[in-house]
Amino acid sequence: MKKKENNKKKIIGIIVGVVCIILIIISINANRKIGKIENILNSISTFIQKTELFPISSLKKDCKSDKTESYTIQKNINTSLEKEIKELKDTLDLNHTLTEYSPINATILSRNKSYWFNTIMIDKGRKDNIKKNMAVVTKNGLIGKISKVYSNSSEIKLITSDDINFKVSVAIKTNEIDNYAILNGFDKKTGYIKASGIDKTTEIKKGDTVLTSGLGELFPGGIYVGTVEKVLSDKYNLSKTVLIKTNQNFNDIHYVTILGEKK
Repeated sequence: MKKKENNKKKIIGIIVGVVCIILIIISINANRKIGKIENILNSISTFIQKTELFPISSLKKDCKSDKTESYTIQKNINTSLEKEIKELKDTLDLNHTLTEYSPINATILSRNKSYWFNTIMIDKGRKDNIKKNMAVVTKNGLIGKISKVYSNSSEIKLITSDDINFKVSVAIKTNEIDNYAILNGFDKKTGYIKASGIDKTTEIKKGDTVLTSGLGELFPGGIYVGTVEKVLSDKYNLSKTVLIKTNQNFNDIHYVTILGEKK
């Protein structure tokens, strides 16, 4: 029985791998229009990934022979489920605060291990009224924007991305004054997001709130990003860089909310 299950998983893994490789080849140009073939391949990949999200029943069957191992695995599963249920509840509660927009809730489908902090795939797409450049949030604040849209899924570009062309304008609130900066980096060791373009004379202190500014119309203004953790000066003392602490653990995201069209 185990051998059949393992073979089945291997076959599914190979299919997903082949589909992903084809999608990568097709998607070399990120700005081009997504074609029918790519949409079909992405839909197949999405279906397989959704199927693979629920391995609990097979885990239970394989562990019946060892009660101790079964108990440990079941305990881990219960803990994980409790955590995800809480995250889902937080996501649903968030909908009540987003009165200006039509929120669209989505579940994370996959992440590329090689580009863990760059992009995330979700299970909602064009059929769910998702559009490119829509802001994506959790209860902890802004996490990114929609960068690609397929029929049944979409790609989120995270604010932790190393894409130098992805810039987010933010307002750092110091003593009720907005000081503008640009998010442009992420420190994986500390987990802080970097913001630059701040004049050396600007007064910014630890604990100041950082929100999206609304400039450039990429994101709505007023979305929470984090708080200032540290202020640094460049080696020539011409400008300042700010390290921002967010409440979001970017290693652990299961559900997100997309800010849809304005009501």
